[in-house]
Amino acid sequence: MTNEILKEEILQYEELDRIAGGNAEETANDSRFLNTLNGSTDRYGELKIRTGNHDAEIVRAWEKRGVQAVIQSGHLFSGGSKNIYYINGKEVTQATARFRAMEVANHYIGWDD
Repeated sequence: MTNEILKEEILQYEELDRIAGGNAEETANDSRFLNTLNGSTDRYGELKIRTGNHDAEIVRAWEKRGVQAVIQSGHLFSGGSKNIYYINGKEVTQATARFRAMEVANHYIGWDD
């Protein structure tokens, strides 16, 4: 019984995470990172990501920096799915993808930039 309640709470948390930000937030952060790194995208907020069609632009910007990205930011009423990043065909974390982009650009920025 306790395990079932815990599983239900975890599912509710995951659902809330998708609604409250989810992938659109991650994609907006990607756009701001890539813009700060080399101006390859505009700086989009989460609402612009949800209401516009900017995924392809962000994918192209990642590709220029040696990262293949699967961006699924969703739409106004859906946060989408988790972004997935690949380097040389191997799945990596967002942090690893960002480090690779900085290496390729030969421009290193802090997480707060």
